[in-house]
Amino acid sequence: MLTRINPSLLKGEIQAPASKSSMQRACAAAVLNKGTTSIYNPGHSNDDKAALGVIQALGAEVTQGVDVLKIVSQGIRPGKAAVNCGESGLGIRMFAPIIALSEKPIAVNGEGSLLTRPMDFFDEIFPQLDIRVVSNKGRLPLEIQGPLQPRTISIDGSLSSQFLTGLLFAYAAAGAKGVSIRVNNLKSRPYIDLTLQVLQHFGWKVENRNYEEFYFSGAGEAASGDKSYIVEGDWSGGAFLLVAGAIAGPITIKGLDTASTQADKAILRALRDSGAALTIADRTQHVGPAALKAFQFDATDCPDLFPPLVALAAYCEGTTVIDGVSRLAHKESNRGLTLQDEFGKMGVLIELDGDRMTVQGGKGVKGAVVHSRHDHRIAMACAVAGLRAQGDVTIEEAQAINKSYPDFYEHLQQLGAVVNTKIELV
Repeated sequence: MLTRINPSLLKGEIQAPASKSSMQRACAAAVLNKGTTSIYNPGHSNDDKAALGVIQALGAEVTQGVDVLKIVSQGIRPGKAAVNCGESGLGIRMFAPIIALSEKPIAVNGEGSLLTRPMDFFDEIFPQLDIRVVSNKGRLPLEIQGPLQPRTISIDGSLSSQFLTGLLFAYAAAGAKGVSIRVNNLKSRPYIDLTLQVLQHFGWKVENRNYEEFYFSGAGEAASGDKSYIVEGDWSGGAFLLVAGAIAGPITIKGLDTASTQADKAILRALRDSGAALTIADRTQHVGPAALKAFQFDATDCPDLFPPLVALAAYCEGTTVIDGVSRLAHKESNRGLTLQDEFGKMGVLIELDGDRMTVQGGKGVKGAVVHSRHDHRIAMACAVAGLRAQGDVTIEEAQAINKSYPDFYEHLQQLGAVVNTKIELV
C-alpha cells in the first residue's frame, strides 16, 4: 500500500491507541489464570491479534464483547500442536516459556522479520529448565516440549527484556518457590516494571532485587477466579501523535497516563527539552509547535522512541544527539540504518557512531518517496515528518502500521492531515 502525506496543519483532540505491551501481557496473564478474565480497552493491532491466536491455541476461549474481551481458561491446555506469533518479538519471547509449561510438543513459528530475529536464548536457557527445544540454528521455527521446571538460573538481559518477561510469567504460573532468575546487564527496565505490575494485579508475587535478581517465594502462585484488567493507553504509539502535535499542531491527546510504567512516556522529556509547547493534566497532553531546538536523549531503555525522536529532531534547530543505537539492530528492521537511509531521502542528515546517533535538524524536510522497510515505526515516523515537509511524502508498504497502530493514518486525518492511501506512483 502507498500512502501520501501532504503538508498539513493539525488541530483537535484524539484518543491514544491501546498499548500492545499492556494488551499482550494481559493475554499472557489471562491464559494462565484459571477462571474468567475481562480485558477492557483491548487493542486490535496485528500483534494483539497474534497474542489472542496464541492463547486460543493454548486452550483459552475468547469472546469479543463491546469494548471488552472475555477470556476463559483453565491454564495451559494446548488444543493445537502449533502456534504462530505473527511478527511480534514480544509474543515469541514471552509466550515460548509459557508454552513450555505443557508436556506436549508444540511447534512455534512466526512471520516476516520475526523469522530472521535471533532466538539463541531458548537454546541456551531452556535445557537448564528441563525443556526440550529444537530451533533452526537459533532462529524460528522452534519445537518446545516441557514441562518447565523452575530453577535458579542466570540470564543475559542486554539484548531484550522480553525473554525475562516470559520467564517471570512461566515461573509464577509453575509455582516457583525458593528460586531466582538472576539477570546481568538488564535493558529496558520499565518494561519489566510493567510485567511485574501485571503479575501483581493477577495475584502472583515476585520480589525484585534491584533488577539483578527476581526471587520467587511461592506466595500467590495459584492465580484463579474472575479477574479484570484495563489495557493502558499506548505511549509508544502516542509518542508519534505528540511529536506530530509539536511539529504541526496544536492538538490534544487523551488516554495517556503519566504514572504508567511504560518506558516510552520518556517522550515527554524530549519534547520539553526541545522547547515544544506542552501542558499535561488528567491523562491529557496538549502539545503545539514552538521554536524547537536540538536536544540530547538516552534511549537505551526506550529504543522504540528512536523513530519519533528522529522525526522531532528533523525540525529542531541544531544537532540532536540520541544514545542507545545498539538496541536497534534486531527490530523489525535495523532501525539505525533504516532511519539514516529513509530520512536521508527527505534531506535529513543522520550520522551513526557506535552507540550514538546525531541528527542535523532545522534545515528543512523535503518531499520524497520513502519505504517503511516493513517496519511500523518507520512508516509512522516518515508520516509525521511529512506533515510540515516542503512537498508530499509518499510511503511505500505503508500498511506496516497495522502491526501496532492500525488506526494511525485515520487518526491523522481526524486531526486535519491530508492523507491519501492506496495511491499509485506516477
